[in-house]
Amino acid sequence: HKHIPVAAGMAGGSTDAAAVLYGMNRIFDLGLSKEDLMTRGVKLGADVPYCIMRGTALAEGIGEKLSALPPMVKCPVLIAKPSISVSTKFDGLIGAIRAKNLEQIAGHMGNVLETVTIPNYPVIAEIKDHMMEHGAVHAMMSGSGPTVFGLFANGDTAVAAYEAMRESNLAKQVYLTSIYNNAR
Repeated sequence: HKHIPVAAGMAGGSTDAAAVLYGMNRIFDLGLSKEDLMTRGVKLGADVPYCIMRGTALAEGIGEKLSALPPMVKCPVLIAKPSISVSTKFDGLIGAIRAKNLEQIAGHMGNVLETVTIPNYPVIAEIKDHMMEHGAVHAMMSGSGPTVFGLFANGDTAVAAYEAMRESNLAKQVYLTSIYNNAR
């Protein structure tokens, strides 16, 4: 059971795709290895292989080249999604291709990362700054945004930052969770 905000840049749809692949493999007793599922998963989305692999990993290429890393340090994580939603450029690009509109195609080409998203949605930078001002070790936008996550060294600071974020009205959804290590 997950509580990932929709259109948050946190692989919510990719985790669903990974779960379907994993489930179909088990239900139909296909005998596919994790690597087989990952190869199929990348055709659905660049981060689907990571969702199948799980754990901590270095992602290279478009996200499909994965190298396992030691588990992440246990720490509180504050997640804040502003009231905006940011679709990836690919959503608009696909629509433009279907509409056969060259100007729209050209207008939707490129990557949507912090350097592109933040100028269009300054609230993302405000949330990052707010987290840092309230003790985050580091804060950054998740995926293509708009969700921002902050890593905290201790729980008390994270709880105080959570309360401050809720009171700030910068984010529509605010969650406090933690990274925990589980078996791969």
